[in-house]
Amino acid sequence: MKKAGNCDLNTCFLCQYSIPEWIAAVSDHRQHLSFKKNETIFQEGSPVKGIFFLYHGKVKVHKQWGPDKELIVRFAQRGDILGHRGLGSGERLYTVSATAVEDTTVCYTELAFFEASLKVNPSLSLKLMQFYADELQEAERKMRNLVHMDVKSRLADALLELSRLHKALHFTISRQDLASFSGTTYETVYRNLQEFIAEKLIAVEGRAITILSEKKLRKYIA
Repeated sequence: MKKAGNCDLNTCFLCQYSIPEWIAAVSDHRQHLSFKKNETIFQEGSPVKGIFFLYHGKVKVHKQWGPDKELIVRFAQRGDILGHRGLGSGERLYTVSATAVEDTTVCYTELAFFEASLKVNPSLSLKLMQFYADELQEAERKMRNLVHMDVKSRLADALLELSRLHKALHFTISRQDLASFSGTTYETVYRNLQEFIAEKLIAVEGRAITILSEKKLRKYIA
C-alpha cells in the first residue's frame, strides 16, 4: 500500500451521495491509497479503523470457509464501498477480507468521519441502507444456491454474474477465484469448465473466459 494522488471527489460512494457543502470536508479527511494486485486491503478479524471507497480497479471481498478454503462474497468495482460490514454496534471487526485482484486505488476515511458524514447526509444514509439490503438479498440468493444447486449450475451462475459485472461476455479470472466464487474446489471447476468448452458454451484461453452461448448457460440455472 502507498499513498496515491488526489481523487476527483466525485466517483466514490461517499462523494456521490454527500451534499455539495460536505465535499470540502471529504477532501480534508480522505486519503487516496493504492494497492498492488493480490495485496490485502483489510483482513477479516482485524479492528475496523475506517471505510474504503473503490476509486479504480477491482477487489474481491472474501471470507474464510473452513481452515483452508475461502468463499468470495462479491467482486467490488469502481464506486463501491468496502469495510462497511464491520459497522455493527458491538465489537467492531472486519467480518470479511478485501484483496485487490488488479492494481487498485481507494479513497479511505477514518471511521469517526464516516459516521459524521452519515449524520449530516440523509441521502448517504439512505443509500447505505439500500446497499445493505441489496447485499443481504444477494447473500441469501447465494446461500440458497449452495443448498439447492448442483456444482455445474452454480458455476454457470457464477460465469453469468461475472459477465454482468464486467458488462461483457469476455473477462479474466483465476480458476481458484472462480472456485471460491462458485463455492466449490479448483479441481471441480476445471472439470466442469472442460465440459462447458466441449458443449461450446464457453471458450477459454489462460485466465480469459468468453461466453459463447449465454442462453444455454442460463438453462443450467433454470
